[in-house]
Amino acid sequence: MHTQTIQFIRRGQVVSLANVAPDRTLLDLLREDLGCTGTKEGCGEGDCGACTVVTGEIEGDGVRYRAVNSCIRLAHSVNGLALWTVEDLASSEGLHPSQQAMVNCHGSQCGFCTPGFVMSLFGMYQNHVCQGRSISRELAQEELSGNLCRCTGYRPILDAAQAMGSLPRVAVDELQLLSKLKLLEQQIHGRVADLASKPAYLAPTTLPALLQARAAHPQAQLVAGCTDVGLWVTKQHRQFSQVLDVTRTAELRRVEHYPHHIAIGAAVPLVEAFAALVALWPQLKTFANRFAGLSVRNSGTLGGNVANGSPIGDSMPLLIALGAHVVLMSWRGGQMHHREMPVEQLYTGYRTNVMAGDEVLAWIKVPRPVFDEGGGRACPHPSPPPGGEGAKQHLRIYKISKRFDDDISAVCLAIHLLVDNGVITQASIGAGGVAATPVRAIKTEAALAGNTWAASTFDHATAVLQAEFQPITDMRASAVYRTQVLGGLMQRFWLEMHGVKGINLEWFELGEVVA
Repeated sequence: MHTQTIQFIRRGQVVSLANVAPDRTLLDLLREDLGCTGTKEGCGEGDCGACTVVTGEIEGDGVRYRAVNSCIRLAHSVNGLALWTVEDLASSEGLHPSQQAMVNCHGSQCGFCTPGFVMSLFGMYQNHVCQGRSISRELAQEELSGNLCRCTGYRPILDAAQAMGSLPRVAVDELQLLSKLKLLEQQIHGRVADLASKPAYLAPTTLPALLQARAAHPQAQLVAGCTDVGLWVTKQHRQFSQVLDVTRTAELRRVEHYPHHIAIGAAVPLVEAFAALVALWPQLKTFANRFAGLSVRNSGTLGGNVANGSPIGDSMPLLIALGAHVVLMSWRGGQMHHREMPVEQLYTGYRTNVMAGDEVLAWIKVPRPVFDEGGGRACPHPSPPPGGEGAKQHLRIYKISKRFDDDISAVCLAIHLLVDNGVITQASIGAGGVAATPVRAIKTEAALAGNTWAASTFDHATAVLQAEFQPITDMRASAVYRTQVLGGLMQRFWLEMHGVKGINLEWFELGEVVA
């Protein structure tokens, strides 16, 4: 197996490690090669957060800090970045505020999860406190959702998150860090031409270079955040002699805005991709937060989730309901080629798709809303769907899982309707967890479109939806349960559209604990 050298900045110094295999995880590298045993191995699948570390990379004129799971993060992915582990926070002057707040608030019990919580708190500290923003209870709960405390000591940990800002300020010297990151970036780019003809870990920085690499190395394992491929390494013990990473490709790290759609690059982290969607559809915020813990959303990408094609991947039902398209790109005949299709047409079976060996999923194009839920026109459109002054778009997505936060769906259902003068003029429904692939509920759409906005219409659509799929029984839910849930979610949609509350955990608000 070919190996390569990786370099990153830790404690203000460049760390250089030679002979790193392409499929070596960051957690193994930290614990076994660097002796950083404060970073714990808990679940090995990005669920518990005990392995959390923080990365820093250049973004604009500053540094972007991200708390990430090191257990499913490939070591080569931090090449050229800054890295902090729990051992790096305290100084000769004392504990970092993220640590001291945990001490002051009695946030540690058995202690195994504590390093991961501290690192997530450090990320919050850098991104909020150091920017002059306070941390609310809701924000703390949202950004710690990827960390599990098996002693159930969440209340004092949330207290610690809020208390960090009241402690003496400790700041990273960003000017010095930026200078070192830029210098390291130049050094790494200068060595690219000297790599072996079959480099172990390819991370092209431009789209043409990515497509050429894909054409030259079709057998390389493609990764776009590695939050799923990482599980193949840790749980299935699969090995990869060559990896092609899309997340350094500059063109694919952007969200591009057009009059009638947005285009989300395949390398855009989930946290930023969902931020772009929430800007268009504010009602998606809770779903975006529940998609996964923040550490997974910081590493994973929307492009990776879609290309992976898991039938329980949560983004695809939403994208199907929104009428999103994917753009596949390749390098043929000395130039770039592309083809486009609706998301649901990408899949041919369980985790299989139409992509050729030399193709890469490059973009996800999502239409902008034409009408908002208040009846106003949300964006100009040369050929808008039929709709008078009272036309409204309704969008909801429901995720049913055993745990509210940081869990995989048993069923996911996205419903998107256009209603005009009491008639459903358009219907688009995406479903996950009910078939071998993410699917469009075509029969249910037909049962809604053209019919009146009435309870009887939804009663009929509920029956059609429950009969449209034949889900399987697995570790997450039985087939009967999934079928019943589909019907319940259709009814929930109807009730929520008429102002009924208290039927969805999303309405629950975390309050302060009063002694």
